[in-house]
Amino acid sequence: MQSDRVSVPAETPVYRLDGLSARHAGGTRAYALQDITLAVRPGEQLALIGPSGAGKTTLLATLSVGHAPDGGTFEAFGTDPWRLSERERHKLRARLFLAPQTPPLPPRQRVVTAVLAARLPQWSLWQALVSLVRPADPEAAWRALSRFNLGDKLYARVDRLSGGERQRCGLARLLLSSAHALLVDEPLSALDPALSQLTLTTLQQEAAARKAALVCSLHQVDLALAHFPRIVALKEGRIVFDLPREQVTQAMIDELYLNEQPPANMPHPDDLPAKLAVGACL
Repeated sequence: MQSDRVSVPAETPVYRLDGLSARHAGGTRAYALQDITLAVRPGEQLALIGPSGAGKTTLLATLSVGHAPDGGTFEAFGTDPWRLSERERHKLRARLFLAPQTPPLPPRQRVVTAVLAARLPQWSLWQALVSLVRPADPEAAWRALSRFNLGDKLYARVDRLSGGERQRCGLARLLLSSAHALLVDEPLSALDPALSQLTLTTLQQEAAARKAALVCSLHQVDLALAHFPRIVALKEGRIVFDLPREQVTQAMIDELYLNEQPPANMPHPDDLPAKLAVGACL
């Protein structure tokens, strides 16, 4: 399959990758990513699609400066993070937020405390310790949770939440972060269709409000095309295409998922319901 890429305007990007390669985590010799060339500009919103094992999660971990590449060029906010000191790299990470598919929430912790943990990079050690006993800003946590229809769980324990509620709790953290690169891995895997729409719309509205880059991996190709103006497809650790959604055809999707579980048939942009079309333009 021919590799196509979006032309990105000449400005300092949030991310610039050129010929990047990265091995799987855990010290294996196998490559999870190979020859990845990608630029993401401030305020841009793009969806990562591709079959399981394509490298989407490894790419997000690399973008979050949590996984070091093995070759090529990688810059975040104009800097190579792996040439910085550990202290400087920690400071850079405060500008990024990764929401994994399964958020690492302490099971016995209250939801309010788990959500306010997003502010740990901004707090002193003393502030963080005090907030464990007396939450520093429960109203802010409630507002963030309410945007995902989860405000009634403010003082619930994390281990009392369903899988979908834990996912949304992790995303509420994102709303309280100060990040300008929002990286989200499969946020809809435990959500019903209505909550999926709400979640994507909320993420896009937040990214637009703070002019942050949003990179979201999705298995739901129809929702990726309905909500995101740019689609980056990965397969076997390589970019297969990087295109505006209007240029992505059903034939491209069929080839991308060849021998895989087929995704839902993608709608043509002109056939999208009005509600989805609005989401796609946020």
